[in-house]
Amino acid sequence: MEQEQLQRAIEAILFAAGERIDIRRLAAVFETDPDQIERAADALADQYAFARRGIRILKLEKGYQMVSSGEMADYVTKALETRKPPKLSASQLEALTIIAYYQPATKAMVEQIRGVDSSYSVAALLNKKLIEEAGRLNVPGRPIQYKTTPDFLRTFGLASLEELPPIEKVSFGEPVELPQEQPARQPSEQTGEEG
Repeated sequence: MEQEQLQRAIEAILFAAGERIDIRRLAAVFETDPDQIERAADALADQYAFARRGIRILKLEKGYQMVSSGEMADYVTKALETRKPPKLSASQLEALTIIAYYQPATKAMVEQIRGVDSSYSVAALLNKKLIEEAGRLNVPGRPIQYKTTPDFLRTFGLASLEELPPIEKVSFGEPVELPQEQPARQPSEQTGEEG
């Protein structure tokens, strides 16, 4: 299949789907190499962006989704009379940050880092579809593990989790040493002159 025809077919599938479609799934449909799908979809996304169209094709992890342009958000909202999703509270944002960086993470891990009960925050994030269950930890009690969703990536404008800014992660099971406060230096020490 030639590149232009492949792009038209990808465009039609993404429009009809209304959600992210995995590259491997597209490759299976066209019986071609995932790299060829990726090249065609990236070129199509570039065409939309260059022409400043009202829609865009976003690459989300290992898939693509057709979305409305961010520049058109006000018009789309007015036309569809949709409400903006509720903002995240500080506690929800803290819990989401921990899950994003440590995923898969348990509620107990979130609570250990935050130092407070996080049941409400985790439930709210599940409701908002920013996190989802990712199996159970193989320890007594088998606690549920959580990971972020493609909605998380879309909400924060990320193509993948690798785009998260780096942080210093907390080590579990090891004591954390806090920096010791240094005594104030005497004026003679600051100037290098003897007092």
